[in-house]
Amino acid sequence: MKYVEEFRDERAVRVLADALRRSITRPWTIMEICGGQTHSIVRFGIDELLPPEITLVHGPGCPVCVTPIELIDKALAIASKPNVTFCSFGDMLRVPGSHGDLFSVKARGADVRIVYSPLDALALARKMPDREVVFFAVGFETTAPANAMAVYQAKQQNVRNFSLLVSHVLVPPAIEAILSAPTNRVQGFLAAGHVCTVMGFYEYEPLAAKYKVPIVVTGFEPVDILEGILLCVKQLEAGRAEVVNQYSRVVVREGNRRAQELIQQVFEVIPRKWRGIGEIPASGLGLRAEYREFDAEHRFQVTSTIVQESRDCISGLILQGLKKPPECPAFAAQCTPEHPLGATMVSSEGACAAYYRYRRQRDNLDLSGAKP
Repeated sequence: MKYVEEFRDERAVRVLADALRRSITRPWTIMEICGGQTHSIVRFGIDELLPPEITLVHGPGCPVCVTPIELIDKALAIASKPNVTFCSFGDMLRVPGSHGDLFSVKARGADVRIVYSPLDALALARKMPDREVVFFAVGFETTAPANAMAVYQAKQQNVRNFSLLVSHVLVPPAIEAILSAPTNRVQGFLAAGHVCTVMGFYEYEPLAAKYKVPIVVTGFEPVDILEGILLCVKQLEAGRAEVVNQYSRVVVREGNRRAQELIQQVFEVIPRKWRGIGEIPASGLGLRAEYREFDAEHRFQVTSTIVQESRDCISGLILQGLKKPPECPAFAAQCTPEHPLGATMVSSEGACAAYYRYRRQRDNLDLSGAKP
């Protein structure tokens, strides 16, 4: 593993930017599918180094952002119940549901705790056998192995007061939903390296072939991202559509087979609703029947209701790559990190949060997406 500084080297960045300018002959639109990549692009000004022919758009690469309001409301209902300790990663606590967030529930006296691993929540369940401990299992394929391990251990150790509220989503079906939409304008993808560390990239190969789009597995530092864009552009210019692995220092085609086996043992593929997008078939994970006793939705019998998104929030269009955050009239006005209208302003990986943090006060930047 090389040092991070090598992938932020200014000279290497400029070499790649120059190579892009020499390679491109016409306009191309490329989507990064990872919120971590979005933040790197905005933070380091990678989009400003690109030739004007390249347009980067931001996809549904933030699992916090795509968690539907209905599931947030279920989390609020479960966390509000007596004798429940509700555990979550910190970025979920401020995601707005239809009536508040987990912080507001905590302020009213509920036992809501930030943990750093589902195994931390399982340890709490062992220490507090008289309380129900629930972990909010949110994430892409990246976090699924740890959540699967927590449930697997709970069953092996007979810890019956532990459960998961599951909101796992899968990347390849989301890419297909974007490509098959009549409004699609994406011609190439940067795939998230950490997802492919677990799942490999063989699942992307049928998509590249079916939709004739190049997909480049990419890391998260400036050199990674620029090299990923260059590899994507070279394919586009040559009329090729293949899956290329830029992140080979971490990712292999088959991924982590042991992690995949654990995921498949505990979870099954189900339809999943994505906030701002709607239901995508076979795009989520749910607990298998043999682990149903650890399903918090089943245990607490929380029911679903149809919830209307804020009319002032365009996060759905942002997550589909159709708009950028500054195109929202509410951006940095009615919608701020302190008072968010949507999850894309809350999450540390959300596109709106990235633009608010790194671009909001820059007077010389046209935030509509045009190059200065």
